[in-house]
Amino acid sequence: MGMGLVSKIVKLGIAKKVYDEARKPENQRRAKEAYASFQAKRARKQ
Repeated sequence: MGMGLVSKIVKLGIAKKVYDEARKPENQRRAKEAYASFQAKRARKQ
């Protein structure tokens, strides 16, 4: 088993964890609020 394969398996596991967390309703709300805050800050700079 090569190191490239191990690396891909680890990345896939991390991606699945991130995806599972992002699907939770409370995390979706938090992400939307953070994105809106980010956009508001960007709009003020211009």
